[in-house]
Amino acid sequence: MNTQPDFTSVKTTINKCLSHWEKTLLELNDIQITQNRNKQHRNIKQILGHLIDSASNNHQRMVRLQYSKELVFPDYQQDNDLWIQLQQYEKADWFNLIQLWKYYNLHIIQMIDAVDIKKLNNTWKNFEGETTTLKQMIEGYPEHLLLHMNEIQELLEL
Repeated sequence: MNTQPDFTSVKTTINKCLSHWEKTLLELNDIQITQNRNKQHRNIKQILGHLIDSASNNHQRMVRLQYSKELVFPDYQQDNDLWIQLQQYEKADWFNLIQLWKYYNLHIIQMIDAVDIKKLNNTWKNFEGETTTLKQMIEGYPEHLLLHMNEIQELLEL
């Protein structure tokens, strides 16, 4: 019998991140969100935009993997900077970016609650040919989120 895997820690990590960071992000001024850059030459505004892109791409993958055993879906990893540039996160309203980031992640949590456990071993192959299961994708999502939130923290400490 299939039992629902415990994704509690995944959901808790995402929720804690949102709770902690929303208020902090809202308090930042324009200089703070645009001046300093990480090793990829992204400022805080662009990093948050990248996290929105990550949420939207992972959302698509997680949904599609529930009706496709092996997903053929484009990877945007090699085009991250192009995505940021094309969407002009530099010019986006900061409050709206924060809210989109927050609510997209809340939707990811809801989707994790609804995931079909029979589909957790369905796979997606990235542009490098590496295979990831739906379960691995869900479990790995918070790690990527926290990686970039730590980058934001580092930029704030400069």
